[in-house]
Amino acid sequence: MTDGDWSAVWVTLKLASLVTTILLLLAIPLAWWLVHSRSRHCVWLRAVLMLPMVLPPTVMGFYLLLLMGPQGPVGQLLTSLGLGVLPFTFSGIVIAGVLHSLPFVIQPLQDTFAGIGRRPLEVAATLRASPLDTFFSVVLPLSRRGILTAAVLGFCHAIGEFGVVLMIGGNIPGETRVLSIQIYNHVEALEYVEAHRLAAGMLLFSFLALLLLYALGYGRGQRERLG
Repeated sequence: MTDGDWSAVWVTLKLASLVTTILLLLAIPLAWWLVHSRSRHCVWLRAVLMLPMVLPPTVMGFYLLLLMGPQGPVGQLLTSLGLGVLPFTFSGIVIAGVLHSLPFVIQPLQDTFAGIGRRPLEVAATLRASPLDTFFSVVLPLSRRGILTAAVLGFCHAIGEFGVVLMIGGNIPGETRVLSIQIYNHVEALEYVEAHRLAAGMLLFSFLALLLLYALGYGRGQRERLG
């Protein structure tokens, strides 16, 4: 492997780790609220959150580029604060990765929280546990497997991102060039042996990640609901 390959591996792992951490911090309370909220507006919020799952990554990346670019509202706000703009920076691809991978983390968390049911919460209430104490002492321990599943899905999705990262971050070595873009570069240069090394590594990683997910029981709830 070349120095550029190792650099792409490091950027990819750093990106996926940060994205996964941020996703869990955001998605756990959000998924819990979506499961238990009775607001009639939840359906609209769910549709917005799930949009990246069906939207072409380049489309999402294009609108994020407009939003965060120098002429966009977010870009203008950051510029006025002296923080610069986000496109073509590592921070920019982290934000894009979080938004693009959010539905892949929220969905398993929602399934997990919905599967807990009301009984454990009612028991905790009878013991005079506060809602916050119930969440940390009852809900999270019961949701360990679902949280780990969501983390693996989010990490793997961030590892394989291409379109959104390319639109927002470009192809800057050591900064925004991730593994998927490095594979594309090798193929474009007809360096198939180098591309094969990276692609085979990602294929093996993806297969092992799937084995882990099914070992954790991913999809079990769907099978049970189908009978």
